[in-house]
Parts: sequence; C-alpha cells; structure tokens
Amino acid sequence: MTDKILILGASGFIGNSLYKELLSYFDVYGTYSSQAGLFSDNQVFYKYRVEDDDLDLILNKVQPDIIISCLRGDFAAQYKAHELLVEYCMATNSRLLFISTVNVFDGNGTFPSYENETPFSQSNYGRFKISIEKLLQTLPEENYAILRLPMVLGVNSPKVFQLKQAIKNQAAFEIFPNLIISVTTADKTAQQIHYIINKKGKGIYHLASKDVVHHDDLFKEISNKLSDKIPIFKSVYSSNEDRYLAILPKKNKLPKTYRITVAEVIEDSTLKEEIITLKN
Repeated sequence: MTDKILILGASGFIGNSLYKELLSYFDVYGTYSSQAGLFSDNQVFYKYRVEDDDLDLILNKVQPDIIISCLRGDFAAQYKAHELLVEYCMATNSRLLFISTVNVFDGNGTFPSYENETPFSQSNYGRFKISIEKLLQTLPEENYAILRLPMVLGVNSPKVFQLKQAIKNQAAFEIFPNLIISVTTADKTAQQIHYIINKKGKGIYHLASKDVVHHDDLFKEISNKLSDKIPIFKSVYSSNEDRYLAILPKKNKLPKTYRITVAEVIEDSTLKEEIITLKN
C-alpha cells in the first residue's frame, strides 16, 4: 500500500517542490495558508493557517503515515502544532520529517557545523528551530528525521528573484564578504527527502552542498551569469574576520547522486532562458 504523505506548508517554495517531487510516487496531501485561488479547488490541499486553524481536523481526515513540516508563522502557534504532531506520531507510529535550518548554529561561526554537534543559536529564529528539534527528539528515533537546510537557491528561489530585480532596477543587493556559507536548491532538497523517505532515514541530516563559498563571491558569480549588468552590491560586514554559517554532511551522507556542489547550485540558479530575458 502506498504511503500517505501530508506536507504542512505545501504552497511554499520548498513545500511545493516537495509536493511535485513526491506526487507521482505517493498519496500526497498538502496545506496552504494563502494563495487561495491556486489551491482552494485542489481536493488534496487543505487550508491551514497555523495561528487560526485546527490541525486535528486535517490529521483525522488525511490520517497520514508520513508528515513533512515546512510550516511558517507565529513561533508559539508552530510549537503547539508540533506538540500535536508528536502526539499523533506517538499514537499512530507515523513518521515526522521536520525542515530545520543552518540557523540553529548561528551562534557558532568559527567552523562549519556537522550533524552530531550541539546546536547553539543567538537568533530568535535559530533558538525556535532548536526547540522544535528537541521536541521531535522525544519521539523514538525511527519516527522522526530532522532535515537541516542551508540557504536554498535555484532559478525560482526568492533570493535569486531578489537579485534579478536588483539587476533590472539597478537597485541595492546586500552581500556579506566575511560570511562563508553552504547552499542547495529546492529541487535537490526534494530529491534528497524522497530518498530519505524511501530508505526510512532517521536522525539528523544536513542537506547542504559538500563545499562552501563566500556569500559575496556566490552572488557576484550568479549575477555575472545572469546579466551583463550588475546590481548595486552593498557590502555588509558583521565581523572583521571570516565567519561560517555553513552546515556540511558528515555522519548521514547521502549517495553521490544525491549530493550537490556550489557550482551546481550556481548552474541551477542561472538557467539559459532566464539569462536571455535579463540580457535582452
């Protein structure tokens, strides 16, 4: 029998890539909080705004075997929703895959971070994600996976769209010369999660490029590939020395075909039709 998957936040950038990747292989359902015109007529999409709507109703109706959380919204409301998800997984022996972030390590900075290191964050966002990770870790290990992501790019990503707009309008685009990051794309993330689902992967994964790059070098190269014009690059220095906001896979490495490099992320963020549009 095909697993039934519920993607919370399936209308978002990463969630929608996941929906498209998994749709042909599983019985997939999703939630949306806005964009009603796009999703309200879709029988497998349920309106769910974490601050207002009842997640219990959706869980009881769908009865998913696997839940993927890409939720956004009020932190307190998200935490309550994940408490409910943990209870559901405990009661039904379902699996919960949580999309986390490199920001759980934004209090480090001296080196890249690996799966087995203790998270340390100075930001509210990072500390919130850590709190959800700890909540998931109250489940039996085979019932959860924590999927930490770096900066997610790709031709349709919000950050690349922002860069294109800055190029078109000759506007400012912030770069961080002293920041070293790892990256990925939404499409590669979706493929990786598909693999983790198939293999019943558990524990913590760092779904990031196997190499790192300076933030300013990355966006200057993407800009050069997109257009002969350049935006107004605004350099922001958060420290006098290089600082890492990078996760790398070490313990839970995926097979080579599911890995990605910085060069491949740049290539996937600068498709030919986009370059032609910007250069004309």
